[in-house]
Amino acid sequence: MKIFLDTANVGDIKTATDWGAIDGVTTNPSLVAKEGRDFKQMVLEICEIVNGPVSAEVISLEADKMVEEGKGLAAWHKNVIVKIPCTPDGLKATKILEGQGIKVNVTLVFSVNQVLLCAKAGASFISPFVGRLDDIGEDGMQMVAESVAVIKNYNFKSEIIVASVRSVEHAKKAALVGAHIATIPFKILSEMFKHPLTDKGIEKFLADWKGAEGKV
Repeated sequence: MKIFLDTANVGDIKTATDWGAIDGVTTNPSLVAKEGRDFKQMVLEICEIVNGPVSAEVISLEADKMVEEGKGLAAWHKNVIVKIPCTPDGLKATKILEGQGIKVNVTLVFSVNQVLLCAKAGASFISPFVGRLDDIGEDGMQMVAESVAVIKNYNFKSEIIVASVRSVEHAKKAALVGAHIATIPFKILSEMFKHPLTDKGIEKFLADWKGAEGKV
């Protein structure tokens, strides 16, 4: 499973890249606004750090404007993937952009039926939001598992990106159900390293080493 970092924070992206842990980045208008920087400058900086897909989202809602905006975003850098919401206009724009060789990540996806429609529209990436589904009492990871099955059943080219990841358990389950990608916040990615036995093991190794040095 590929791991994308779900952030627009350049410092976090540099750190995760140095760990060798990420294959791409997803951003959205909320994450970009949080950083308070010029959108284009930030995306270009991220593209220079990460050698992989970098999703940049349109803000238009009409298909023709999404297409125009998407073309502009894609022209910024070869790694830019155009992020478009899962609406009728969004899928219309997806079909047009993908037909022109511009890769699209369809976002705000919450059902298997939506996944099927996105795949048929030719989306390169489809992003189900598991955390938000869990918030309303649905099983987000079950929806992901079913979506993966649909993609495999019909050999669609689309890759499932598990989004709205809220815990290390979400990350683990995404891998277990065969999701192609999970886009993970930096905080959750950092927690994936942690286990109490790892910390205890390091403490013991260091203590044993200091003891051995004292005997030399």
